[in-house]
Amino acid sequence: MARNKERCLLKEKLTRSSGSVFLDLGFPPEEAEHLKVRSDLMIHLCKIIKSRGLKQAEAAKMLGVTQPRISDLFQGRINLFSVDTLIGMLARAGVQDGQKLRAALGSYPT
Repeated sequence: MARNKERCLLKEKLTRSSGSVFLDLGFPPEEAEHLKVRSDLMIHLCKIIKSRGLKQAEAAKMLGVTQPRISDLFQGRINLFSVDTLIGMLARAGVQDGQKLRAALGSYPT
């Protein structure tokens, strides 16, 4: 029985990724790029909060937002955050250096 299940799994067709999960999900290229930027900024903010060992309430105070907003950030609720909001939060976290911001954005053109 397990062998039959294994054979069924092997018959499924795999599709190579385009390199962008958002493109792979069917978003238009411009929207996919915008989502990628926002997700990268969100990830960077989460890493900053974790690396400083902050609790959500402490992070909220530092970033000038509410604790539920930090919860939304950690839950990846990308639709609730604009690029401007995320950049403002990064600035309040002390990421004001253009080089650090470019690192947060990865290899995006400036």
